[in-house]
Amino acid sequence: MRPYLEILPRSPESSCSMLNRRLDDAIPFQWHHHPEFELTLTLNSIGQRFIGDHSGEYGECDLVLVGPNLPHTWASRAKIDSDKPHIALVLWFDREWLLRMIAGAVEFRALEAMLLRADGGLQFSPTTAMALRPEFEAIFEKPPAERLLSLLGILARIADDRQAVALSTAPGRQPELKESRERIDRVLTHMHLHYARALSLDELADIAALSVSGLHRMFRRHTGTSVSDYLMRMRIGDACARLSSTSQPIHHVSDAVGYSSLANFNRQFKALKNMTPREYRKLFLRQ
Repeated sequence: MRPYLEILPRSPESSCSMLNRRLDDAIPFQWHHHPEFELTLTLNSIGQRFIGDHSGEYGECDLVLVGPNLPHTWASRAKIDSDKPHIALVLWFDREWLLRMIAGAVEFRALEAMLLRADGGLQFSPTTAMALRPEFEAIFEKPPAERLLSLLGILARIADDRQAVALSTAPGRQPELKESRERIDRVLTHMHLHYARALSLDELADIAALSVSGLHRMFRRHTGTSVSDYLMRMRIGDACARLSSTSQPIHHVSDAVGYSSLANFNRQFKALKNMTPREYRKLFLRQ
């Protein structure tokens, strides 16, 4: 299963695309990419996001910018308020269009600089996300001209976020690397869908149509890490979502995310999060 090319909705009255997505059941895993930048604010939802080679948990008011042609998806674990839907407020825009819009405007130098470093995705600080939430929610009701001005205002404000964190080390899909990119996409998609069971290097190498050594080289080149480290991060990310949003016993969480040994789960969790699963869960217990 390769990430599919998403064709975005277009309006003859608007230079950008947007979606106010509300889902009662769940945000499903849909591995996809598109040539536009995507800015997504996720509300009333807890789960995991996958962006290129990044895998991490997300929570309330999660604001992320995804680079062009970078495979990505969100997959929810639970709602924060069970009576309300999962919400994803999504804005898409074209890089060249935006650069033409702001060309020569010194006021937008920070925005231009942000675009240069955003190909692998950026996560913005909770402070910025919460401050921008009213503007995100209002933009869908504005007429086209005001909508454009609002978009520029939102982008200018996130460009000034000094606490923004880079997400993926893998670039978007490049034509000259098409065959290699398709191989790694097949492997990553398979891992994202099946990380909760045992995955062998031989199995992944078959999916990539490479030898095991070839798989190692390709995986390291595209992700900057090893297969085992990437798999560990996906499993621990899922565990964090479960620990923070459910009351599942820790040994059930360990089994559910792919660990046959509770001791190994505890050891890898602490190595990655600098605390035990029990200590992590206590951070989310209501007083």
